[in-house]
Amino acid sequence: MLMPMPTGEALVRWSADADDRRFLAAHPDWSALRGIDGLWPVLARRHGATTALAAAHGPAPEELSYAALAERIAVAAAGFRSLGVAPGDVVALFAENGPRWLAADQGLMRVGAVDAVRGATAPLEELRFLLDDSQAVGLVLEDPARLEELLADGAAARLRFVLLLHGEPPVVPPPGAPPLLGWEALLERGAAAPLRQPFDGDPARTATLLYTSGTTGRPKGVPLSHANLLHQVRELGVAVNPDPGDRVLSVLPIWHAYERSAGYLLLSRGCSQHYTTLRHLRADLQRVRPQYMISVPRLWEALHGGLCSALEGMPTLRRRLLTTALAIGGSHARQRRRWRDLAERPLAPSERLGALVAAIVSAPGAWLAARLLWPRVRDQICGGSLRTAISGGGALPLHVDLFFETIGIELLVGYGLTETSPVLSCRRLWANRRGSAGRPLPGTDLRIVDPETRRPLPWGARGLVLARGPQVMTGYLRRPEATAAVLDAEGWFDTGDLGHLLPDGSLFLTGRAKDTIVLSSGENIEPGPLEDVLAACPLFEQIMVVGQDRRQLGALLVPRFEALEAWAREQVPSALGPDGLRRDDPALLRALRSDCNRQLAARPGSRPDERLAGVALVEPFTIENGLLTQTLKQRRDRITIRDGAAIEAIYADG
Repeated sequence: MLMPMPTGEALVRWSADADDRRFLAAHPDWSALRGIDGLWPVLARRHGATTALAAAHGPAPEELSYAALAERIAVAAAGFRSLGVAPGDVVALFAENGPRWLAADQGLMRVGAVDAVRGATAPLEELRFLLDDSQAVGLVLEDPARLEELLADGAAARLRFVLLLHGEPPVVPPPGAPPLLGWEALLERGAAAPLRQPFDGDPARTATLLYTSGTTGRPKGVPLSHANLLHQVRELGVAVNPDPGDRVLSVLPIWHAYERSAGYLLLSRGCSQHYTTLRHLRADLQRVRPQYMISVPRLWEALHGGLCSALEGMPTLRRRLLTTALAIGGSHARQRRRWRDLAERPLAPSERLGALVAAIVSAPGAWLAARLLWPRVRDQICGGSLRTAISGGGALPLHVDLFFETIGIELLVGYGLTETSPVLSCRRLWANRRGSAGRPLPGTDLRIVDPETRRPLPWGARGLVLARGPQVMTGYLRRPEATAAVLDAEGWFDTGDLGHLLPDGSLFLTGRAKDTIVLSSGENIEPGPLEDVLAACPLFEQIMVVGQDRRQLGALLVPRFEALEAWAREQVPSALGPDGLRRDDPALLRALRSDCNRQLAARPGSRPDERLAGVALVEPFTIENGLLTQTLKQRRDRITIRDGAAIEAIYADG
């Protein structure tokens, strides 16, 4: 139920409405749990032989049932206790997705310890910083590959042990190394000295220590409590209602707050979680045929882009058939949504009636496509069984959102931050308002305020998003000044995001306050919505809008070369040389700028200052080159540095 403030202030307090309660009633009642680690004995009794975790790739392909997982966690916990791990101790866990990660994570929590987590492939300086800042007394590593460099220069002084999840310790350990052991050795120690009683502490105790991604500045430690995590397991049930045994494909880093909370939730319902990697994703979509998948906007964009690329190579008749069907189906989905009052803004009764008429007119074509075409498309791009796709970690472009709706895949969106465990709001199956970040989770408050004065703003007014609820952290690790900058005395957390609220509680995000581009004219521009518009163009793989302190905006474009060459052959043939496309050809760049500006001008609510002075074609932004975080967010500051010459070239002609 929505409880708006009587003054019209854009503040919502969301307590579960009838539909929320119906969905939550279908989930197990975990209110008696005092820690996340209490899930596994209960799940072992309920789903014993059902596959819990499976990893087909990596150094140790394995599969664990719920009964075996619960036993493995108990033995790992006893092993950690035998190494001297005590309640409140911090153990760093730098490893990749797999059953052993979860067993280590929950084994540490079962003895009352805290794990400080990060992927094993993160930059060395970042891992060293986390190891020192967390004051870890132990270290769990993926394998021996980075052992020596992590322990160099006295970094091992505080460590009591190092555990390798895969591989065996070197015969000659690095100088000054603490005791080293492998995974099997830990399990042998645990089996020899079983844990009589798991730690049973206050739910408010810290469960895990995550670090902000470091897209700007030094990473900050975010302690999340068992109560924070249990809130997510209980309340995220408003979004999904899986059956025991439903298959989940997990591709995001397992240590990330978003993947972690969603993973705990789906496992709490008896789902079978299959781990994959970006490299194996396409093959595993066909092999696993998941019913659920959780990822970030970049992956959903890539799946949509894959179909667009496939269309380019199809025979003309088939391409026209699919393109026409997508247009008809998209129009039908859009009008049907408007009729149900789930558009980007509330509609008048006359507008809804007009939408109903338009939906009826387009229904026959949409129905035929749904029966004859979309099952094959779904099978091709995601294995054919995907019922619910969940996106988070950033804004989802509207054209991608509409594409999945058109082909019959329910795409839900959640929103939150590491500091909020992470989910604050999510779209519901019965209230899937496209373009929005959904309604708040039960028990969560959202408020919109002026970024400068912090004055509360009314419905529909864009401002800074503040949040309050049981999932919000209590503060950064040993960073009181940083905590005071984002958490006030009333518990309101400054998300750093800009957005507005509709009276039904739906949150719309428009950008990051820190990403705002300020032109030399003083105009503030949010790059996110503009990038989403340009991302709909099949010529581009990635886009970053630039222009801080400039007179006009510019854009860095990562091209899809085959599509761009085909486009240039028709539009700018002079840009094609004997060795292929000349990326710096002035005529090509002018034509691309004009095409981009046409798209931006067609955007609803477009402003004259949201035009590009020029564009540049640049190399991709990837995790490997340090320009994307491990959840595929752009590191805008690093991209600006790498492509500084390209940015200067955009503005070189004044």
